[in-house]
Formats: sequence, C-alpha cells, structure tokens
Amino acid sequence: MNANYVIVVDSTTDLPPAKAEALGIEVIPYIFTMDGKEYYNHLDYRDLSVKDFYNALRAGKTASTTQVTIHRYMESWEPFLKEGKDVLYMCLSSALSKSYDQSVLAAREAAEAYPDRKVITIDTKSASLGQGLLAQYASKARAEGKSLEENAAYMNEIIPRVQHWVMADDLHHLRRGGRVSGASAFIGTMLSVKPILTILSDGKLAPIHKVRGRNKALAYFLDNMTEIGLNPKDQPIFIAHSDVPEFAEQLKTMVAEKFGIKDFVINEIGPVIGAHTGPGTIALVYIGGKERPKGN
Repeated sequence: MNANYVIVVDSTTDLPPAKAEALGIEVIPYIFTMDGKEYYNHLDYRDLSVKDFYNALRAGKTASTTQVTIHRYMESWEPFLKEGKDVLYMCLSSALSKSYDQSVLAAREAAEAYPDRKVITIDTKSASLGQGLLAQYASKARAEGKSLEENAAYMNEIIPRVQHWVMADDLHHLRRGGRVSGASAFIGTMLSVKPILTILSDGKLAPIHKVRGRNKALAYFLDNMTEIGLNPKDQPIFIAHSDVPEFAEQLKTMVAEKFGIKDFVINEIGPVIGAHTGPGTIALVYIGGKERPKGN
C-alpha cells in the first residue's frame, strides 16, 4: 500500500505541539486579530500566549478570525507536492468557517499544477480537539499502511461518531458569534446557567441543554457519555479548555474513575476557537458508540 502522503491539519486542532510532532502531521496556522493587530495561531502560541489572550478577553477586548485563503493552502501544500508526496488535508468544520470551501478550490488548483499528485480535502465537521482526535487516528492509520484514499474513507466513516460536548462559561461570546440569542445570553449569565452545546452531524455548533453551575455540567457530560457509549472502549479521551485547567483535571478524574480510561489528551482551546467561545469553556471529545445528533 502507498502511504507516501502528508497529513495536514489546521491549528484549530488545538493539539499540544509535542503531540502534533509525534503524530508527524503538518499544521497550517490560522490568523486572528486583536486590537487591530494580526497574530498567527501557532500551536505553541509563539505570537501571543494563550494566557494573555484570555486575559485580554476578560478585560473586554474582542478578537476576530479570518478564513484560510487559496494562496495560503497552496503555499502550505506545494513543498510536499514538489517532493512527490500527496496530501490529506483535514479542515475545520465547514459550518464554522469558510476555509473548507477555499481548500476545495485550492485542491482543484493543485490538481492542475501537479497532475501526477493528489490532494484530498476532508470536512471534519469538527473543531478544536475534535480535529485533534481525528488527526491522531489518521496518523495511526497511515502508520498501519492505509493509502491516501483508504485513510480519507476511514476519516469519513468515523467523523459522524466524533462527539463534542461543550460547556461555555460566558454566553456573550457565543451571542456575538450568533450561537445564542442576546436574551438567552443575558439571562444565562445573570442566573449562572451554563449552556451545554454540541457539534451536530452537519458540523454546526448548537445549544442542546442547560444546567446551573459547572459541576452539574460535568456530571451531564458523564451521563451523556454513558448513554452514547464509547467505540472503541479503550480509546483516548480528549479534553479542551479555555484557561480553566482545574476543571479539565476534574473532568479527567471523573471520566477515569467512571470508565477506567487511562489515556487522555488535555490542552487549551486556542485563540481562533477561543475568540468565539470565550474563557472558561470546557469540552469533552471522544468517539461514541452512536452518531452525533442530527443537524438541520
């Protein structure tokens, strides 16, 4: 089997840099803007530390993000295409960014410029460590000898079961991004109601439940995890958070005690996703025994 291809992901995978390096994947840094200044969202946060980013949001500053352009995709892929390697590109959900549309156009351009090479783009319908989880499985599949086409088919097979369960602390960031209504955001913040959100089958982020307080949110995660099930049962569990490491550790302990899981990946939600979810967010990601809730 031919495994002579490169796996390329977005920095929105939010993987720890050492993990991304160990997986042998290439990362395209997204760009975000704060106070009129552009920053690259590298996995190691070399342009702006994630701590400073969330402190700025808490101080009332806002951040915006932009899609990846065709030019940047070609700039990223061309070195590998010139080396005679194919590309498997795994993009942030098309329902959350227009970058996937640009990647499809870039793949067509690459096919014309390099007719002997292949670029396959995948809409992961995922975000943050949901993408990171998929990248880990893709890397493992490549190491086991799956071809470019086989790996792409494998990704599309498991994407519907990648579960994202998210608790947002500050609803105003979600309101600004159009995730909840202004009234819901105000009432939720005033009453300490924590919305539980999930990424639906179509890749959209949607509120699905409400609880009062973080502890009840984490308990809901576990109850839901029991209902959905794990497939495979011995899989790694990914936990993402935006500057609340203590709650990430609390969730890890709860999952480990209830399910006997020992393999965890915990990391910060980077600035591109964090610009929309705000500080205090925590997310649980895993491959479920059932498919995600249906989108519209």
